Amino acid sequence: MSMNLLKKTELWVNHITLDDVNLTELADIVAGVLGLRKGEVMVVDVRPQHITFDVLVQEIPQENFLGKEKAILNALQSVQGVTLYEDTYIHSNGILGQICANLSDEQERELLNTVDTMTSEIKNNVLHRAIVFPTGFELQQGLIEDTNTPYIKRLLENEGFKVTIGEIMSDDLYDIKEKLEDALNRGFGLLITSGGVGAEDKDKTVEAIHSIDENAATPYIVKFKKGTGRHVKDGVRIGVGTEGLSTMISLPGPHDEVELAMPVLIKGLRENWDKMHLADCLAGVLANKWKTKNHHH
Repeated sequence: MSMNLLKKTELWVNHITLDDVNLTELADIVAGVLGLRKGEVMVVDVRPQHITFDVLVQEIPQENFLGKEKAILNALQSVQGVTLYEDTYIHSNGILGQICANLSDEQERELLNTVDTMTSEIKNNVLHRAIVFPTGFELQQGLIEDTNTPYIKRLLENEGFKVTIGEIMSDDLYDIKEKLEDALNRGFGLLITSGGVGAEDKDKTVEAIHSIDENAATPYIVKFKKGTGRHVKDGVRIGVGTEGLSTMISLPGPHDEVELAMPVLIKGLRENWDKMHLADCLAGVLANKWKTKNHHH
């Protein structure tokens, strides 16, 4: 379990005296005890009776620093020119303060287990919080009924998701990206948009996902010749992107296509498919519909 140090990264060693000591060597020794690489800890302040180290990484596995005060002091003691005293101690604000935790092995294991359990609970909660965004001016103006959102919500709730209905997104890249980023910050693990995947210039949901995850999977459902009719793009695509624990999915707007896509999406969520596989399977079932549709024309 990696702990974010939340910018409180300094360690003070109090009541220590130095005589002609190499500070880089000293910092590297502390880094070694904390399971970090050379250069990831530096000395930032030296006074007659104390020395301040700064940890330069943002996250450290908790087991690397929990209760490590004695190990750090022993390591420092082995350096030529360093003198420690009976009352030498380490002090840190914030999470690194756990370095000074005086725990038995048993207590340490228990604490790490508790943290692990909490972490997996938080992870599980995030993964089971979904938000569904309708898109498009037709819905904003109340011109058409939104049949997709209640349908997607019902299917996800059957799978044990807690589902929130997001605000309607306008046909605007900035608005869509902002609403997605806000939902990511609010800890939703599954973000679904319906609509806005077409080939017109107002269709921007796939682009919004791609602007957040540049490695998003965005396969085509159908390809056109660019610039024919209202098509400013060369086809219709869907998008599946990830950010941290969260997955963002852009589905098409037509309700029959959402009905085709959702069973595939549910299966992918159950079986934990990666974004490439999920996107390919969604695109596959939707592309099929276009083929048969064009075949009948």
